[in-house]
Amino acid sequence: MANPFVKYSSLITLDRYLRTRQQIDPGLIVTLEQVALAVKRVAHELAGAALKGGFGHSGSINVHGERVEKLDEWSNNVFVDTFSGGGPVCTLISEEMEEPRHARAQCTNDSYALLYDPLDGSSNTDINGALGTIFAVRRRRPGHGEGIEDVLAAGSAQIAAGYALYGPATMLVWTAGDGVNAFVLDRGIGEFVLWQEKIRMPERGKTYAVNQANAARWNPGTRALIERLCGPKAEGGGYSLRYCGAFVGDFHRCLLNGGLFFYPSEVTAGGAPKGKLRLMYEVAPLSMLAEHAGGAGSTGRGRALEVVPERIHERVPVYIGSAEEVALAVKLKVEG
Repeated sequence: MANPFVKYSSLITLDRYLRTRQQIDPGLIVTLEQVALAVKRVAHELAGAALKGGFGHSGSINVHGERVEKLDEWSNNVFVDTFSGGGPVCTLISEEMEEPRHARAQCTNDSYALLYDPLDGSSNTDINGALGTIFAVRRRRPGHGEGIEDVLAAGSAQIAAGYALYGPATMLVWTAGDGVNAFVLDRGIGEFVLWQEKIRMPERGKTYAVNQANAARWNPGTRALIERLCGPKAEGGGYSLRYCGAFVGDFHRCLLNGGLFFYPSEVTAGGAPKGKLRLMYEVAPLSMLAEHAGGAGSTGRGRALEVVPERIHERVPVYIGSAEEVALAVKLKVEG
């Protein structure tokens, strides 16, 4: 049966696309192909995890103090295994690992760091909900050691970023700085094939995505944003709430249909605002995609890709999606 997502009469595989359609460094081509391989393995496991007892809590807590699902650990190990067999990536930074993982033998003057969230939305595993993988590639500085000072840079230093969405179809969406491209996994041939290239995000959408149950802990500006989005259409409102609990799933809707995803900071008991999503392997990668598709990514106070992290697991608030909605969020001073 033909894949209903494919819009082209002749299938163009990811491998062929990387080698014929874009001017990409050979090392980055290998890296993107390795990411695609890991995504295929994760997609295959997710399809049968319920039958294998793969769902549920693993019994451990990760570096962020969050319950670790069995598939969190398994998916992280898939990436570790995929990138331990050689290649240009010598540093792995994951949501599921407290410290970076280095492969000394792979560290050269032309090596990369891969930063990733192996299974975004993992709390959805038990209900067969939306899941994803988010990744970014950064170039290591020539002569670097096992420190990561060169990796702790603004998101504008990323040379590639993307995500996988595990849904009715498995999609791999990425940019290497020259447009946003989407590929669909054709299970019949076991290859990612081109679906759309140089995707453009609508300047404005009709939906917003946020965990509105947290509104009592938001800044007044964020609550004003909700009132504006839910207000009369004649005054720029009339938006519908669409929230699936996975950053990838909600962002994918924005990419194709426009709109806004946001996860504001929450005011803690001590009075200080605190972000939820991780900058280096969640917010910065998807902000790169948003910008290269004509959208925007902001912390509510400024461009997300300009934030310089102090640590690999740093958290920030995020407002991401169509340019008009992100500009409205900033105008309303959502983060004070």
